Amino acid sequence: MTPGDPGPAGEPIDPLDREIGAYDYSLPPERIAQEPLADRDASRLLVLDRTTGGLAHRRFSDLPGLLRPGDLLVTNRSRVFPARLLGRRAAGGEAEILLVRRHGADAWDAMVRPGRRLRAGAVVVIAPGFAVRVEGPAAADAEPLGHTPSTPLRRIRLLLRGLDPDAAIERHGHVPLPPYVRRADTPADRERYQTVYARERGSVAAPTAGLHFTADLLDRLRARGVERAEIILHVGPGTFRPVEVRDVLEHRVDPEPFTIPEGAAVACDRARAEGRRIVAVGTTTTRALESALDASGHLREGDGETDLVIVPGFRFRAVGALVTNFHLPRSSLLLLVSAFAGRERVLAAYTEAVRLGYRFYSYGDAMLLE
Repeated sequence: MTPGDPGPAGEPIDPLDREIGAYDYSLPPERIAQEPLADRDASRLLVLDRTTGGLAHRRFSDLPGLLRPGDLLVTNRSRVFPARLLGRRAAGGEAEILLVRRHGADAWDAMVRPGRRLRAGAVVVIAPGFAVRVEGPAAADAEPLGHTPSTPLRRIRLLLRGLDPDAAIERHGHVPLPPYVRRADTPADRERYQTVYARERGSVAAPTAGLHFTADLLDRLRARGVERAEIILHVGPGTFRPVEVRDVLEHRVDPEPFTIPEGAAVACDRARAEGRRIVAVGTTTTRALESALDASGHLREGDGETDLVIVPGFRFRAVGALVTNFHLPRSSLLLLVSAFAGRERVLAAYTEAVRLGYRFYSYGDAMLLE
Protein backbone atom coordinates (compact mmCIF):
# COMPACT_ATOMS: atom_id res chain seq x y z
CA MET A 1 0.00 0.00 0.00
CA THR A 2 1.05 3.59 -0.57
CA PRO A 3 0.51 6.58 1.77
CA GLY A 4 -3.11 7.65 1.78
CA ASP A 5 -4.44 4.20 0.89
CA PRO A 6 -7.83 3.39 2.41
CA GLY A 7 -7.96 1.61 5.74
CA PRO A 8 -10.01 -1.43 6.78
CA ALA A 9 -13.33 0.38 6.26
CA GLY A 10 -12.31 2.39 3.22
CA GLU A 11 -11.43 5.62 5.05
CA PRO A 12 -8.19 7.40 4.07
CA ILE A 13 -5.34 7.19 6.56
CA ASP A 14 -2.83 9.91 7.29
CA PRO A 15 0.62 8.51 6.38
CA LEU A 16 1.92 9.26 9.90
CA ASP A 17 -0.94 7.24 11.42
CA ARG A 18 0.39 4.19 9.58
CA GLU A 19 3.81 4.35 11.26
CA ILE A 20 3.98 2.30 14.47
CA GLY A 21 6.65 4.66 15.78
CA ALA A 22 3.94 7.35 16.01
CA TYR A 23 2.24 5.36 18.78
CA ASP A 24 5.01 5.71 21.35
CA TYR A 25 5.04 7.70 24.55
CA SER A 26 7.22 8.02 27.61
CA LEU A 27 6.01 6.39 30.81
CA PRO A 28 8.03 6.34 34.05
CA PRO A 29 8.02 2.80 35.51
CA GLU A 30 6.49 4.05 38.75
CA ARG A 31 3.33 4.99 36.85
CA ILE A 32 2.58 1.31 36.11
CA ALA A 33 0.12 0.15 38.77
CA GLN A 34 1.36 -2.93 40.60
CA GLU A 35 -1.60 -3.26 42.98
CA PRO A 36 -5.30 -2.50 42.63
CA LEU A 37 -6.94 0.21 44.70
CA ALA A 38 -8.90 -0.93 47.74
CA ASP A 39 -12.12 0.41 46.19
CA ARG A 40 -12.71 -0.44 42.54
CA ASP A 41 -14.57 2.74 41.62
CA ALA A 42 -12.11 5.04 43.42
CA SER A 43 -9.85 5.04 40.36
CA ARG A 44 -9.42 8.26 38.41
CA LEU A 45 -11.29 8.77 35.16
CA LEU A 46 -9.89 10.93 32.38
CA VAL A 47 -12.73 12.09 30.13
CA LEU A 48 -11.74 12.88 26.52
CA ASP A 49 -14.09 14.70 24.18
CA ARG A 50 -13.03 13.20 20.88
CA THR A 51 -14.60 16.05 18.90
CA THR A 52 -12.81 18.93 20.62
CA GLY A 53 -9.94 17.15 22.38
CA GLY A 54 -11.10 18.65 25.68
CA LEU A 55 -10.14 16.84 28.89
CA ALA A 56 -11.86 16.54 32.26
CA HIS A 57 -10.53 14.81 35.38
CA ARG A 58 -13.06 12.84 37.40
CA ARG A 59 -13.42 9.69 39.48
CA PHE A 60 -14.83 6.46 38.10
CA SER A 61 -17.61 6.68 40.67
CA ASP A 62 -18.78 9.79 38.75
CA LEU A 63 -19.65 7.68 35.67
CA PRO A 64 -23.46 7.68 36.20
CA GLY A 65 -23.47 11.47 35.93
CA LEU A 66 -21.31 11.39 32.80
CA LEU A 67 -23.41 8.94 30.81
CA ARG A 68 -26.79 9.87 29.32
CA PRO A 69 -30.15 8.36 30.21
CA GLY A 70 -30.87 5.93 27.40
CA ASP A 71 -27.24 5.00 26.80
CA LEU A 72 -26.66 1.27 26.36
CA LEU A 73 -23.62 0.11 28.34
CA VAL A 74 -22.18 -3.13 26.94
CA THR A 75 -19.84 -5.18 29.13
CA ASN A 76 -17.75 -8.32 28.61
CA ARG A 77 -18.63 -10.95 31.20
CA SER A 78 -15.79 -13.36 30.38
CA ARG A 79 -14.12 -14.76 33.48
CA VAL A 80 -10.35 -15.11 33.96
CA PHE A 81 -9.23 -18.58 35.00
CA PRO A 82 -5.94 -19.48 36.75
CA ALA A 83 -4.27 -20.40 33.47
CA ARG A 84 -0.65 -20.14 34.65
CA LEU A 85 0.81 -23.44 35.78
CA LEU A 86 4.17 -23.40 37.56
CA GLY A 87 6.19 -26.56 38.05
CA ARG A 88 9.48 -28.35 37.56
CA ARG A 89 10.70 -30.31 34.60
CA ALA A 90 11.18 -33.98 35.22
CA ALA A 91 14.72 -33.47 33.94
CA GLY A 92 15.25 -30.65 36.46
CA GLY A 93 14.64 -26.91 36.42
CA GLU A 94 11.63 -24.64 36.73
CA ALA A 95 8.99 -24.42 34.02
CA GLU A 96 5.88 -22.41 33.25
CA ILE A 97 2.80 -23.34 31.20
CA LEU A 98 0.20 -20.76 30.15
CA LEU A 99 -2.99 -22.47 29.01
CA VAL A 100 -4.47 -20.67 26.01
CA ARG A 101 -6.90 -22.78 23.99
CA ARG A 102 -8.66 -25.95 25.09
CA HIS A 103 -9.04 -29.12 23.01
CA GLY A 104 -11.22 -31.64 24.82
CA ALA A 105 -11.04 -32.53 28.49
CA ASP A 106 -7.31 -32.58 29.07
CA ALA A 107 -5.53 -31.22 25.95
CA TRP A 108 -4.61 -27.55 25.46
CA ASP A 109 -2.60 -25.25 23.27
CA ALA A 110 -0.24 -23.41 25.61
CA MET A 111 2.72 -21.09 25.80
CA VAL A 112 5.64 -22.80 27.55
CA ARG A 113 8.89 -21.66 29.14
CA PRO A 114 11.72 -22.46 28.72
CA GLY A 115 10.63 -23.26 25.18
CA ARG A 116 13.94 -24.76 24.07
CA ARG A 117 13.88 -27.34 26.83
CA LEU A 118 10.20 -28.22 26.62
CA ARG A 119 10.04 -30.16 23.40
CA ALA A 120 7.79 -33.12 22.55
CA GLY A 121 7.83 -35.67 25.35
CA ALA A 122 8.96 -33.29 28.09
CA VAL A 123 7.03 -33.57 31.36
CA VAL A 124 6.46 -30.81 33.91
CA VAL A 125 5.30 -31.76 37.41
CA ILE A 126 2.83 -29.19 38.77
CA ALA A 127 1.71 -30.91 42.00
CA PRO A 128 1.33 -34.45 43.36
CA GLY A 129 -0.87 -36.30 40.88
CA PHE A 130 -0.80 -33.40 38.40
CA ALA A 131 1.70 -33.09 35.56
CA VAL A 132 1.83 -31.73 32.03
CA ARG A 133 3.31 -33.48 28.99
CA VAL A 134 4.36 -31.53 25.90
CA GLU A 135 3.09 -33.35 22.82
CA GLY A 136 4.43 -31.09 20.06
CA PRO A 137 3.75 -27.81 18.29
CA ALA A 138 0.19 -26.56 18.10
CA ALA A 139 -1.31 -26.75 14.62
CA ALA A 140 -2.20 -23.05 14.74
CA ASP A 141 1.49 -22.12 14.64
CA ALA A 142 1.59 -22.89 10.94
CA GLU A 143 -1.14 -20.32 10.22
CA PRO A 144 -0.53 -16.66 9.32
CA LEU A 145 -2.20 -15.61 12.57
CA GLY A 146 0.12 -17.77 14.68
CA HIS A 147 2.34 -16.53 17.47
CA THR A 148 5.75 -14.96 17.05
CA PRO A 149 8.69 -17.38 16.98
CA SER A 150 9.70 -16.32 20.52
CA THR A 151 6.42 -17.57 21.98
CA PRO A 152 5.14 -20.48 19.86
CA LEU A 153 2.15 -22.45 21.08
CA ARG A 154 2.62 -26.11 22.00
CA ARG A 155 0.01 -28.82 22.28
CA ILE A 156 0.12 -30.13 25.85
CA ARG A 157 -1.79 -32.76 27.78
CA LEU A 158 -2.74 -32.73 31.45
CA LEU A 159 -1.67 -35.90 33.25
CA LEU A 160 -3.97 -36.39 36.22
CA ARG A 161 -4.24 -39.19 38.75
CA GLY A 162 -7.80 -39.19 40.04
CA LEU A 163 -8.22 -35.44 39.63
CA ASP A 164 -10.81 -33.53 37.62
CA PRO A 165 -9.01 -31.32 35.04
CA ASP A 166 -10.91 -28.13 35.87
CA ALA A 167 -10.61 -28.70 39.60
CA ALA A 168 -6.86 -29.31 39.27
CA ILE A 169 -6.36 -26.11 37.27
CA GLU A 170 -8.50 -24.14 39.70
CA ARG A 171 -6.60 -25.45 42.71
CA HIS A 172 -3.02 -25.35 41.43
CA GLY A 173 -3.13 -22.68 38.72
CA HIS A 174 -2.02 -19.09 39.22
CA VAL A 175 -3.72 -15.87 38.15
CA PRO A 176 -2.11 -14.88 34.82
CA LEU A 177 -1.18 -11.32 35.80
CA PRO A 178 0.22 -9.21 32.95
CA PRO A 179 4.01 -9.24 32.48
CA TYR A 180 4.31 -5.60 33.58
CA VAL A 181 2.92 -6.48 37.04
CA ARG A 182 6.27 -7.42 38.50
CA ARG A 183 5.19 -9.48 41.48
CA ALA A 184 3.83 -12.91 42.18
CA ASP A 185 0.07 -13.31 42.19
CA THR A 186 -1.69 -13.52 45.56
CA PRO A 187 -5.01 -15.08 46.64
CA ALA A 188 -6.54 -11.59 46.53
CA ASP A 189 -5.87 -11.37 42.78
CA ARG A 190 -8.30 -14.22 42.16
CA GLU A 191 -11.13 -11.86 43.00
CA ARG A 192 -9.62 -8.48 42.16
CA TYR A 193 -8.32 -9.40 38.67
CA GLN A 194 -11.93 -10.18 37.79
CA THR A 195 -14.96 -8.05 37.03
CA VAL A 196 -17.87 -8.21 39.46
CA TYR A 197 -20.09 -9.49 36.63
CA ALA A 198 -17.67 -12.15 35.31
CA ARG A 199 -19.38 -15.48 34.55
CA GLU A 200 -18.13 -17.59 31.63
CA ARG A 201 -14.63 -18.96 32.31
CA GLY A 202 -12.15 -18.61 29.46
CA SER A 203 -9.91 -15.50 29.53
CA VAL A 204 -6.20 -15.49 30.27
CA ALA A 205 -6.27 -11.71 30.78
CA ALA A 206 -8.97 -9.59 32.36
CA PRO A 207 -11.12 -7.21 30.30
CA THR A 208 -9.63 -4.56 32.53
CA ALA A 209 -11.91 -1.61 31.76
CA GLY A 210 -14.58 -3.53 33.66
CA LEU A 211 -12.49 -3.88 36.83
CA HIS A 212 -13.66 -0.44 38.01
CA PHE A 213 -17.34 -1.36 38.30
CA THR A 214 -19.02 -2.28 41.57
CA ALA A 215 -22.49 -3.66 42.20
CA ASP A 216 -23.48 -0.30 43.70
CA LEU A 217 -22.19 1.61 40.67
CA LEU A 218 -24.15 -0.66 38.33
CA ASP A 219 -27.28 0.03 40.42
CA ARG A 220 -26.67 3.78 40.16
CA LEU A 221 -26.25 3.51 36.38
CA ARG A 222 -29.53 1.64 36.17
CA ALA A 223 -31.25 4.31 38.27
CA ARG A 224 -29.81 6.94 35.90
CA GLY A 225 -31.62 5.24 33.02
CA VAL A 226 -28.53 3.59 31.52
CA GLU A 227 -29.40 0.20 30.03
CA ARG A 228 -26.86 -2.63 30.17
CA ALA A 229 -26.17 -5.64 27.95
CA GLU A 230 -23.49 -8.33 28.20
CA ILE A 231 -21.39 -10.11 25.60
CA ILE A 232 -18.54 -12.61 26.01
CA LEU A 233 -15.09 -12.37 24.45
CA HIS A 234 -12.40 -14.62 25.91
CA VAL A 235 -9.19 -12.61 26.01
CA GLY A 236 -6.01 -14.32 24.80
CA PRO A 237 -2.34 -13.54 25.47
CA GLY A 238 -2.06 -11.62 22.21
CA THR A 239 -3.53 -8.61 24.02
CA PHE A 240 -0.05 -7.95 25.46
CA ARG A 241 1.88 -8.55 22.25
CA PRO A 242 3.50 -5.42 20.79
CA VAL A 243 3.01 -4.47 17.16
CA GLU A 244 6.22 -5.56 15.42
CA VAL A 245 5.55 -4.26 11.91
CA ARG A 246 6.31 -0.73 10.78
CA ASP A 247 3.05 -0.28 8.86
CA VAL A 248 0.11 -0.78 11.25
CA LEU A 249 -2.07 -1.96 8.35
CA GLU A 250 0.10 -5.09 8.19
CA HIS A 251 -0.43 -6.02 11.84
CA ARG A 252 -2.31 -9.23 12.60
CA VAL A 253 -3.78 -10.47 15.89
CA ASP A 254 -4.56 -13.95 17.10
CA PRO A 255 -8.26 -14.85 16.78
CA GLU A 256 -10.32 -14.78 19.96
CA PRO A 257 -13.73 -16.46 20.46
CA PHE A 258 -16.78 -14.38 21.29
CA THR A 259 -20.50 -14.85 21.88
CA ILE A 260 -23.28 -12.33 21.31
CA PRO A 261 -26.32 -13.45 23.35
CA GLU A 262 -29.73 -12.88 21.80
CA GLY A 263 -30.62 -10.25 24.42
CA ALA A 264 -27.50 -8.24 23.67
CA ALA A 265 -28.14 -8.33 19.92
CA VAL A 266 -31.71 -7.15 20.39
CA ALA A 267 -30.70 -4.39 22.82
CA CYS A 268 -27.96 -3.08 20.52
CA ASP A 269 -30.18 -3.09 17.44
CA ARG A 270 -32.93 -1.30 19.34
CA ALA A 271 -30.52 1.33 20.71
CA ARG A 272 -29.10 2.06 17.26
CA ALA A 273 -32.57 2.24 15.71
CA GLU A 274 -33.63 4.72 18.39
CA GLY A 275 -30.50 6.86 18.03
CA ARG A 276 -29.16 6.00 21.49
CA ARG A 277 -25.45 5.60 22.17
CA ILE A 278 -23.78 2.23 22.63
CA VAL A 279 -21.07 2.67 25.26
CA ALA A 280 -18.55 -0.18 25.06
CA VAL A 281 -16.70 -1.15 28.20
CA GLY A 282 -13.26 -2.04 26.92
CA THR A 283 -11.50 -2.84 23.68
CA THR A 284 -12.66 -6.46 23.92
CA THR A 285 -16.31 -5.44 23.84
CA THR A 286 -15.58 -3.01 21.02
CA ARG A 287 -13.94 -5.66 18.84
CA ALA A 288 -16.75 -8.15 19.47
CA LEU A 289 -19.49 -5.66 18.62
CA GLU A 290 -17.80 -4.31 15.50
CA SER A 291 -17.02 -7.87 14.34
CA ALA A 292 -20.58 -9.10 14.80
CA LEU A 293 -22.33 -6.45 12.70
CA ASP A 294 -23.65 -7.78 9.42
CA ALA A 295 -23.71 -5.88 6.13
CA SER A 296 -27.11 -4.37 6.94
CA GLY A 297 -25.90 -3.06 10.29
CA HIS A 298 -27.66 -5.60 12.50
CA LEU A 299 -25.80 -7.34 15.30
CA ARG A 300 -25.60 -11.09 14.72
CA GLU A 301 -26.29 -13.21 17.77
CA GLY A 302 -24.38 -16.43 18.44
CA ASP A 303 -20.79 -17.59 18.54
CA GLY A 304 -17.95 -16.25 16.45
CA GLU A 305 -14.25 -15.59 16.34
CA THR A 306 -12.56 -12.29 15.66
CA ASP A 307 -9.13 -11.37 14.36
CA LEU A 308 -10.26 -7.79 13.70
CA VAL A 309 -7.46 -5.21 13.82
CA ILE A 310 -8.81 -1.71 14.41
CA VAL A 311 -6.47 1.08 13.30
CA PRO A 312 -7.00 4.72 12.25
CA GLY A 313 -9.20 4.76 9.19
CA PHE A 314 -11.60 2.21 10.69
CA ARG A 315 -15.24 3.30 10.57
CA PHE A 316 -17.00 2.45 13.83
CA ARG A 317 -20.57 1.39 13.15
CA ALA A 318 -21.69 0.11 16.57
CA VAL A 319 -19.77 1.90 19.32
CA GLY A 320 -20.51 5.54 20.14
CA ALA A 321 -18.49 5.94 23.36
CA LEU A 322 -15.76 3.90 25.00
CA VAL A 323 -14.69 3.20 28.57
CA THR A 324 -11.12 1.91 28.60
CA ASN A 325 -7.89 1.75 30.57
CA PHE A 326 -4.55 3.21 29.47
CA HIS A 327 -2.64 1.00 27.05
CA LEU A 328 0.95 0.08 26.27
CA PRO A 329 2.95 1.98 23.65
CA ARG A 330 2.97 0.36 20.20
CA SER A 331 0.12 -2.00 21.12
CA SER A 332 -2.94 -3.00 19.12
CA LEU A 333 -5.10 -1.60 21.94
CA LEU A 334 -3.52 1.83 21.61
CA LEU A 335 -4.16 1.62 17.86
CA LEU A 336 -7.83 0.92 18.58
CA VAL A 337 -8.37 3.90 20.90
CA SER A 338 -6.43 6.09 18.47
CA ALA A 339 -8.77 4.98 15.72
CA PHE A 340 -11.73 5.89 17.92
CA ALA A 341 -10.60 9.31 19.18
CA GLY A 342 -7.64 10.32 17.00
CA ARG A 343 -3.99 9.49 17.57
CA GLU A 344 -2.86 13.02 18.41
CA ARG A 345 -5.70 13.61 20.86
CA VAL A 346 -5.17 10.26 22.58
CA LEU A 347 -1.43 10.76 22.95
CA ALA A 348 -1.96 14.31 24.23
CA ALA A 349 -4.35 12.90 26.83
CA TYR A 350 -1.77 10.25 27.78
CA THR A 351 0.91 12.92 28.18
CA GLU A 352 -1.36 14.86 30.50
CA ALA A 353 -2.21 11.70 32.46
CA VAL A 354 1.49 10.97 32.98
CA ARG A 355 2.08 14.54 34.11
CA LEU A 356 -0.75 14.37 36.63
CA GLY A 357 0.27 11.02 38.07
CA TYR A 358 -2.45 8.73 36.71
CA ARG A 359 -1.90 5.01 37.27
CA PHE A 360 -1.44 3.01 34.07
CA TYR A 361 -2.45 -0.39 32.66
CA SER A 362 -4.50 -3.26 34.06
CA TYR A 363 -4.71 -2.21 37.72
CA GLY A 364 -4.54 1.48 36.83
CA ASP A 365 -6.98 4.30 36.09
CA ALA A 366 -9.50 4.65 33.28
CA MET A 367 -10.64 6.86 30.42
CA LEU A 368 -14.02 7.73 28.97
CA LEU A 369 -13.82 8.60 25.27
CA GLU A 370 -17.01 10.20 24.00
